[in-house]
Amino acid sequence: MDLDISAEVELRVKMIEEKIEAACARSGRKRQEVKLMGVTKFHGEEAIEAASKAGIRFFGESRVQEGTGKFGKFWETHPRDGSMELHLIGSLQRNKARKAASFFDCVQSVDRESLLDELGSLTAGRECPLMIMLEYHTGEESKSGFQDLDSLLRAAEKTLSFPSLRPIGLMTMAPFTSDKAAIRASFRKLVSAADDLIKRFGSENDNWSCLSMGMSNDYEIAIEEGSSLVRIGTAIFGEPKA
Repeated sequence: MDLDISAEVELRVKMIEEKIEAACARSGRKRQEVKLMGVTKFHGEEAIEAASKAGIRFFGESRVQEGTGKFGKFWETHPRDGSMELHLIGSLQRNKARKAASFFDCVQSVDRESLLDELGSLTAGRECPLMIMLEYHTGEESKSGFQDLDSLLRAAEKTLSFPSLRPIGLMTMAPFTSDKAAIRASFRKLVSAADDLIKRFGSENDNWSCLSMGMSNDYEIAIEEGSSLVRIGTAIFGEPKA
């Protein structure tokens, strides 16, 4: 990336903030209800540094090895004091679960009960529970996630049985399409699922309050539909260089 990456990222974050504000205003929401996550996959440590300077406090990575490598170096010069959170947002393979559980603050992409069992076992006795989000399938056939409400409810019940896991909400990916109606339908399905979880398990402890939905191409729609965390990569950092 160019030497002026800090200025470029700062400008892009400012533009995104304005759009988030506008989307909140359109839907009668407060700005503080929506967290902005910078997705740094395929971008280097300089991108993390620039985003941090621009005020980003939530970061997302798709691959365990890439995330631990970059952020391991970043935290050598920046204290890991709880002011920033690093989330795994990509598919997690069983052989990478141990490293993910010990390094990331949250795993958003929990999409099967066997992974819950693995993470629950790996974190047993952990002083600070590992935050997790259940990924719900709401769009394309190619997307991962729990496929229906029944499987999601079973996963939620299993999650709550592990004291070392702390569920904080749900995550989804809308279909990549220009059809705004299809995108809204995907997001509304996640909101409805969260409502069902709250009815079944209660709203105490905010276990299901965070809805991670919306990316660079659809985050304004996601906010209008109730997103509380948008995952923005390209709109902040541009296309990664080959």
